[in-house]
Parts: sequence; C-alpha cells; structure tokens
Amino acid sequence: MLAEHKLKLLQDLVRTSTKEELVWMNGFLAGVLMNCHDQSTLASSAPSASAPATAAAPVAAPVESKPTVSKITIAYGTETGNSKKLATELAAKAKKSGIQAKVVGLDTYRLNDLAKEEYFFAIISTQGEGEPPTTAKKFYDHIHQNGFKLPQMKFGVLALGDTSYPLYCKAGEDVDQQLQKLGGQRVVNLIKCDVDYQGDADGWFSQVLHSLTTTTSSNGTASVGAVVTAKKPAGKKVYNGSIITNVNLNDRGSNKATHHIEIVADELEYQPGDSIGVIPENAPAIVDAIIALTRIDAKKTVSFRNETHTVIELLKKKVNIAYLPERVVKQYAAIVKQDIPETKISLLDLLKIYPVNNAAQFEEVIGILEPITPRLYSISSSPNAHSGEVHVTVARDNFKMNGEVKHGLASNFLADLPVDGPLEFYVHKNNQFRLPAEDKDVIMIGPGTGIAPFRSFIAERDAAGASGRNWLFFGDQHFTTDFLYQTEIQSWIQTGVLTKVNVAFSRDQKSKIYVQHKMLENAKAFYEWLQNGAYVYICGAKEPMSVDVEYTILQIIERFGSKSGAEAVEYLNQLKEEGRFLKDVY
Repeated sequence: MLAEHKLKLLQDLVRTSTKEELVWMNGFLAGVLMNCHDQSTLASSAPSASAPATAAAPVAAPVESKPTVSKITIAYGTETGNSKKLATELAAKAKKSGIQAKVVGLDTYRLNDLAKEEYFFAIISTQGEGEPPTTAKKFYDHIHQNGFKLPQMKFGVLALGDTSYPLYCKAGEDVDQQLQKLGGQRVVNLIKCDVDYQGDADGWFSQVLHSLTTTTSSNGTASVGAVVTAKKPAGKKVYNGSIITNVNLNDRGSNKATHHIEIVADELEYQPGDSIGVIPENAPAIVDAIIALTRIDAKKTVSFRNETHTVIELLKKKVNIAYLPERVVKQYAAIVKQDIPETKISLLDLLKIYPVNNAAQFEEVIGILEPITPRLYSISSSPNAHSGEVHVTVARDNFKMNGEVKHGLASNFLADLPVDGPLEFYVHKNNQFRLPAEDKDVIMIGPGTGIAPFRSFIAERDAAGASGRNWLFFGDQHFTTDFLYQTEIQSWIQTGVLTKVNVAFSRDQKSKIYVQHKMLENAKAFYEWLQNGAYVYICGAKEPMSVDVEYTILQIIERFGSKSGAEAVEYLNQLKEEGRFLKDVY
C-alpha cells in the first residue's frame, strides 16, 4: 500500500495525464516489474522527472542500453491488413534498437520452425465468433495439437479485435495461453486492442523493446510476466438514427431484393470506405413462439451478463437465438441431459426437438446464450455529398433449409425497417480501404452489393472535384432488373465523373459473363492504368468473386506486362505493399 503522500502524487499524475501518457506509464511499470530484481534495479530504471512521456518512446530504455537479443520473429495473422501494418511498425522500431526482426505472415510461416524460435511475437486479429483469421487458421490449429513443446521460446502476443463482439480478441487470447501451455515463456503481457488500436499497440511495442534491451535473469532468459486482462476500451459512439428512405433497388421479376436505406443522424462522422455496425433484433414471431413453447413469463426479470432484462426484451434485442454455435448447443445438451449432435441450429428448432422440462430449466438455458453480434454494412454515401446522412445497400437474405424458408437475421431486420423508424448504429472505421489523393486514378470492381463503397467513392470524388480518373466494373444477374444505381451511374458517365464503366449481367445470355470477363476484354487499358499509378479496389463476395478477380488481374499483368507467372505475382505484391491494391470482401 502506498503512503498517503505518494498516493496523492499518483492520483494527481493520473488525473492530469493524457491517454497516450497513461499508456506509456502502463508499459513502463509492466516492464520494470518484469525485469526488476531489487530496489536498485527499480531506481536505476526510472526516468527523470523532466523526461517527456510519449506513447511511442521505448519504456525506460536508457540511451546507453544495449540489446541483449540480436534477432526476433514477428508473425502476423490478419484479414484487413491491420496486424501486418503493426508487425511492420514493430520491426522498424526493433531495427532502430539494433535488433534484427523477421516479419512473416502466419499463412506462409513454416510450422516446423516454431520449435527453433527463441523470441517470437505474434500480432493476430479475431474474426466472427472468436475465430482466428483464415490466414492464421493453420498455425492456430497446429499449436493446439499435442505432441510438441516450446521450452526455449520467449513470446508475446498483441490481440486485435472489436469490443462490439462478445468474444473480443478471443483468437489472440487462445494463442497467448497455448504458447504458454507448450512451455513458452511470456516476456510481455497480452494486450487486447479495439478497432482504435494504435495507442495500446504503441504501449505494447514499448514493453517488447524494454524486455529485449534490459537485464536478463540469472539463467539467461527473460523474466516471465503474468497475463493481465487489458482494460476494455470505452464503447464506440452509438448514433440514434432515423430511417428516411428504404427502397428496393431491384425491379419486379428479379430473384433478389436489394434495399437502399438512408439514415439521418446528428453529428455524423465517417469517411468513404467505412461501414456501419448494426445489432439486429430477433423476429417477434420467433420470440413469441419460444415463450409459448417454454411457458416462461415474458415479463419476468432475469440476469444476463451482469445486466437485468425482462425475458421478452432479452430474447428480442440481446441474445442470439437465430443459429446457435456448436459450443452453445453442447452446453444446452448438458442442461437438458440429452445426446445432441454438435451442429448450428436455431434455438426454436432446438427447443422443438429437445424440449426443456419447464420454465426454470429454460432460465438456465438463457444463461448460456451469447449476445447478438453486430453486422457490418459498407457505407454507400459520401459525407460531402450527403451531409447528415449515411446510406447502406442491403441484400435481403432468404434461403431454404430442410425444405423450410429461412431468413437472414440482419438483412431482413434492416429491409423491413419503416420510414421514420429508429435505428441505432455505430461507425466501423476501415483505414485499409481509403481513397487516394484526388489526382490519382482509381479502378473499382464491385458486383452486386459490392457497389456500395464505390457509390460512396464516386460521390465523394465528384463533390471534391477530384482530377483523377474513375473506372467502374459492376455486375449482377439481369440488366433490366438488377442494375443497381443505374440512373446515378449513367449521370456520372454523362458528367464525366466516371471515365469508364463496364457492366456484366451473368444471366442475360446462355454463357455466364462476370466482371472478370469484362476486365479481360479491356486488359490492355487495365494494365496501362496500373502502369500510370492507378489504385485498384475490390468489394463484394470473398469467394469466388474476389479470388477470380485477383487471378484475372495476374493474367492481365502477365500478358500485357510480358512477365512470367512469378513476376506477375511479384508485381501484384508490390501494388499491395504500396497500398494500391485494396480489398473489402466478405
């Protein structure tokens, strides 16, 4: 316990410090505690009172400090590129400290090298329901298999995530815990970062560098710090919006229903390329059926995740009842004491097939349910062209399962919103999908709802009077029923905002034609745009669309750049490194 006068000094310091300064102090203290053996070490490590406190400064690293480590590996697992960006930043900082750093993506990391690693730092994001990125899945599975140990490894993990999701930074937590179980020694504490990650990441960088440039323990290995749960960042700004337009963009006879939804809200802040996050509500008819089936009092107050709600409010607005993940089904089976296959299934179907005994048992089931996860929708409006408004383009998802028509929870919730109805949402920033300078050319490839961010891009460039050229590739099923935003696109062509437009409608002829076919038809011009510095953007379905489009771009580079297959891959990788090849796929 601190003496009273020391406690007062500490409280005054904390109260008057910025967030960046607090991050720096947190990193400093964690590093000192990990490497401190006696009071003299603590005293010699402390910075002078006049030293400036900045988040990026190496923690308590004296000018004369020499690195005790010569080489480290920094591995990243990413979907959007944030983890790779941070891995590169850490490597640059390590190099300045005299430490050689190898940066490698977990998708290309040789798993046999893991047992040879001495200093290994992983930066990894979390996707969906607490899962690792696709690029890190092989690594993630490998370390969770038995049969090997990592006794010489010293490691640290930086976890990226989104606090809007219930399993925040779960993949990073799993990797951190598993590396320790395999015998690795943790030299820096796990830090969990929200989407606004830079400040916390800088603090973690400082801890890493401090652990590599200060005194080692008597056996020659770095001291092991205990895992601490990083504080959960403050919640995102939630906007209380109102629907002003909700129209189906598809014409009569279409197989699809794509809704253009306009929302008005006060003090809106976003950029082209961002998305909005929406937490959908469960369908009232399904909620009523669950209440009738379980015979629970809809108005009864129950506790869920340290909050209290009525049963009907909880089932309607808070918990996922649409498709329960396997881990929840497994817990349900234990409660009802039945053998249930571990599969995704709706709560209503589960209750019909394996009913609870009574309302009290259903209360126990409520306790194992998970919160509804937000759904992200690309913004299709421009802050300059549509002031005070945010627009989204939503494809209603209806499908059949076992002969029964099912509905996508979020898309149907949004498509059914009435004009003047309320909607809460937050802005999800995407700094990896931004427009370039106004004089740069852009090529936009967005079939279906992939057109959404490009409507935002074009409207923004139009409003700003950008001098760069704009080329759009769009595709869907039928010209007459599925040409989304046709009138606006034609207007942009007439006014010269769009330099080139190529459209592909797959079902208007016997042979299916997609955007990649239109790219090949215009391959020579496409390559010339690349050579002149154009930026390429892809938005829409990850598979197969984005895979096919990327392969087509490689074909174009190979043919019109007179390059071998390997050289074409190198050319495309260079575009990615320069930030000229960007994807927002799902």
